[in-house]
Amino acid sequence: MIPFNIPCYIGEEEAAMHKAIMNQKLSGNGPFDQKCTTWLEDYLSCERAILTPSCTAALEMTALLIETGAEDEIIMPSYTFVSTANAFALRGAAIRFVDVEPETMNISPAAIEAAVTAKTKAIVVVHYAGVSCDMNTIMDIAERHNLWVIEDAAQALTSTYHERKLGTIGHFSTFSFHDTKNVICGEGGALIVNHRSAIERAEILQEKGTNRQQFVKGMVDKYTWRDIGSSYLLSELNAAYLSVQLEHAGQIMADRRRTWQRYYEELQDIEAISIPYIPDNCTHNGHLFYIKTDHCTELMNYLREQNIMAVSHYVPLHSSEAGQTFGQFVGSDVYTTTESKRLIRLPLYFGMKEEDVDHVISHIKRFFKL
Repeated sequence: MIPFNIPCYIGEEEAAMHKAIMNQKLSGNGPFDQKCTTWLEDYLSCERAILTPSCTAALEMTALLIETGAEDEIIMPSYTFVSTANAFALRGAAIRFVDVEPETMNISPAAIEAAVTAKTKAIVVVHYAGVSCDMNTIMDIAERHNLWVIEDAAQALTSTYHERKLGTIGHFSTFSFHDTKNVICGEGGALIVNHRSAIERAEILQEKGTNRQQFVKGMVDKYTWRDIGSSYLLSELNAAYLSVQLEHAGQIMADRRRTWQRYYEELQDIEAISIPYIPDNCTHNGHLFYIKTDHCTELMNYLREQNIMAVSHYVPLHSSEAGQTFGQFVGSDVYTTTESKRLIRLPLYFGMKEEDVDHVISHIKRFFKL
């Protein structure tokens, strides 16, 4: 059996978690939290990084930080995970789903421009497969219409756009450290604040709406309820696990990119499929490798018969019951639905053996009689 994913494991995580236990500080914002946020802030050169229990929680914080309300419209791709939409639907906003570009499955800037109205408050971009959206064009649209830009960079840690790290271009961004991501801690995420004036409020929101961080830093003699918020804290056990993975992020990404490149080189000449496209001036982190084919179901079934777990991905949100309740598709659905039905993700994980990669490749070629 070749699984679709094996959660990343370096081998030093238990020692770090044991140290967290011995520190007798298991709730959030402890020493390992600080170690991780320092790594993120140094690596990204961002204003502030805040660890959260999930990328979902980080997205919910962005909705609060831009003061999303019932009169607002939020533009985003329909081809994304439900958390991207849920965060803003929870605040009462109307979700405006738009089409993707077929080459990358990223949100179409032209579709964004056509969807902007007087009620539009923000654009949420999703860097699918760790490959950047066209951020220069999107930021230009946002500036002309006075809109917030939030990068859902759940899959994109260490990827770049014109030599800028993804997650540092929009006003806010979010990362995921879920089991399926490159760098993990089981469940976990991060909010990146690139808008300096929002840092203090972000810290208050994280601490259940209190100014506890100011108290911890000795800035006030007691902390009080200051704002709405929630327990957007990652536990020290998760942060300890994550700290090891961040220390080895370069090794992890390089390993995944080698597997990605092997797939790319061996599958690029098969006429019956299309493979990922990396735009100029972009780098990726080897998060996932997908192929598109008109024989999607048959190929997935064939690979599973060979004990190879290849899987589909998102069902476009606008086609779901909740998507139709809390939002609507704006403009023409030219690519979102048709391309999502053609997409298969291949097994890719840290430490995947080259012979296993070649086994997957050989069966894809065999399916297409090559």
